[in-house]
Amino acid sequence: MTDETISISFGRGHLSLRLPGIARPTLIRKQALPKIADQPAAIAAALNEPIGSPPLAELARGRKSACILICDITRPVPNRLFLRPMIETMIEAGIPRGKIVVLIATGLHRPNLGDELAELVGDPWVLENVRVENHYARNEEDHIDLGPTVTRGTPVKLDRRFVEADLRIATGLVEPHFMAGWSGGRKVIAPGVAHHQTIRTFHSARFMEDPLAVQCNLIGNPLHEEQLEIVRMLGDVYGLNTVLDEDRDLVCVSFGEIIASHAAAVAFISEVTQITSSRKFSTIVTSSAGYPLDKTYYQTIKGMVTPLDILEPGGTLIIASECSEGFGSAEFREAQARLVDLGPERFLATLTAKNLAEIDEWQTEMQLKPMRLGRIELYTTGLSGDDRTLTGVHMIDDIGKAIERSIAKSGDTAVAIIPEGPYVVPRFAA
Repeated sequence: MTDETISISFGRGHLSLRLPGIARPTLIRKQALPKIADQPAAIAAALNEPIGSPPLAELARGRKSACILICDITRPVPNRLFLRPMIETMIEAGIPRGKIVVLIATGLHRPNLGDELAELVGDPWVLENVRVENHYARNEEDHIDLGPTVTRGTPVKLDRRFVEADLRIATGLVEPHFMAGWSGGRKVIAPGVAHHQTIRTFHSARFMEDPLAVQCNLIGNPLHEEQLEIVRMLGDVYGLNTVLDEDRDLVCVSFGEIIASHAAAVAFISEVTQITSSRKFSTIVTSSAGYPLDKTYYQTIKGMVTPLDILEPGGTLIIASECSEGFGSAEFREAQARLVDLGPERFLATLTAKNLAEIDEWQTEMQLKPMRLGRIELYTTGLSGDDRTLTGVHMIDDIGKAIERSIAKSGDTAVAIIPEGPYVVPRFAA
């Protein structure tokens, strides 16, 4: 049997895998979806025929100000397609352009500035005509305290630019999320433009260790339920949701009342994203979905968690991530250092008594899930020195040889390959 080459997402392109001749590969990817031939027309139709709300032109009429939330650089949202038509509609309806702000929902991520900001917005006209600003979760004066949620007592503090806007719209990408079930919609508000105390409550162990806080699940998911309660505390909020295929082309766009429009996008993508497998695998090769999600090791952990349902206990999970921007925040580095020093069980014990998680330690907590189940091996070109040690996983320089070793160890030649990483969710069904 000759070697077979398959490619997976890596950086801004793809990484070719040379599989050993004995390997029996199973490709796990989203079902093909028809591409939208006329994307501007699809955006216009969504804005004119919304779900659960009047058209945008009618919503904007008589409003004095507007705030549009967009995701930060870690999400490949096609902002270039919809920001200008949304803003032009608002201006034509009478909202002064000086009272329209595009607010980047950074959560606790770093701000997007300079060339990166231009790339994120994707349209020079937007930058020239309205304010585009970053959310800073640690700036106390930037937030309004809405009080705690009734259900779980989460303190709710949100960016005042969004809370005080006369017209509030959150935009984003709907894809599997390893804690909140699905990204987009309500998640762009919290944690997107929330105060650090709100975010750190969301990411405490009482939420993170809940068995229902997993990808593709909204029913009983405590994070999702808190996000919905926060939306209702705000009052009228609207959402524009996009869905992309493996080529990053637009295949679905919905607009309208934020909860209803998000639910419509989830319904569209849910079945084609969750792929049933009739077996588990002792060897899995996956990615961090390429750029921009594989810019840091911090984001890479998402790709380790998503395929766990089809990993045989004791199996090997091989993940490729460029990590072009390196490791992640200083806080995440400190959490990883504690994991390496204490080991998984003792590290988790330090988290369970906290009401507020330390910043970015929740991603380290999520790494415990694959570590409990099997062996994690990482191929990257962006980490060196101590950073490689602080991952807490096994570093490899040759994916083909890693596959050979895994097959030799397990005696099973079947290999699952997930080119798009965390954007695809395998489900085991015997």
